[in-house]
Amino acid sequence: MVIPSVLPERPTEAIPFETGWPVRLADTDGDQRLRLDSVARYLQDIGFEHLEVVEGGDTHRAWVVRRTVIDVLEPIAFGERVDLRRWCSGLSTRWCNMRVQVRGSQGGLVETEGFLIHFGAESGVPARMSDRFMAPLQAGTTEHRLRWKAALTDPLPAADQPGVLTRPFPLRATDIDMFDHVNNAVYLSAVEEILADHADLKSGPHRAVIEYLKPVRSGDDLRLIGRRTGSVLDLWFAVGEEARAVARVASR
Repeated sequence: MVIPSVLPERPTEAIPFETGWPVRLADTDGDQRLRLDSVARYLQDIGFEHLEVVEGGDTHRAWVVRRTVIDVLEPIAFGERVDLRRWCSGLSTRWCNMRVQVRGSQGGLVETEGFLIHFGAESGVPARMSDRFMAPLQAGTTEHRLRWKAALTDPLPAADQPGVLTRPFPLRATDIDMFDHVNNAVYLSAVEEILADHADLKSGPHRAVIEYLKPVRSGDDLRLIGRRTGSVLDLWFAVGEEARAVARVASR
């Protein structure tokens, strides 16, 4: 799958859910820029706020993120207030693409899209969304037969290949959520860890994509395996010889 170079605009028929808050110090890096892992937390927060007000939200509270796309078009800085808008850009009966626009009060702009799978709270497997819950999602998009197809398909490289870096990423108790999974935002903090050595990639507009393949759990021995090719940084999250997630950051 090729992700569109420009994420889809909100159609005029769609009424987005809106919220906002100030960018706090813990959200930013040493240059006072909003970090990728902070953006991932923002996406979680607006998602749960949205469920509080949408019809049927109380029965659709279990979701798994399969892919997140983050386009940093203008950096957002510490001290700005961000306004977030969330709407559906495509769906099927068990999953959906949700767009979130993050706009800073001083001109910062981050566009995102996430592929979310709805899970049954008791069954623990992908479950059909109710017609009542899907109705407002369908109203804002003509894509009602959304399919999953991975965009990041390069295999895990051997650690001894030229140009490949390997780094351990020890897990902390605070990285684990109630499902005994590493929280989605933690993966983006690992991306930031590697990006610290590739500051040029985030000095201008850039795109970060992460796809989650299989959960990382507490006690797993997690390694980061990275490879820089021109203006593209690829990063695999490996447990043993298995990739559990893969990310790519590229300048735009």
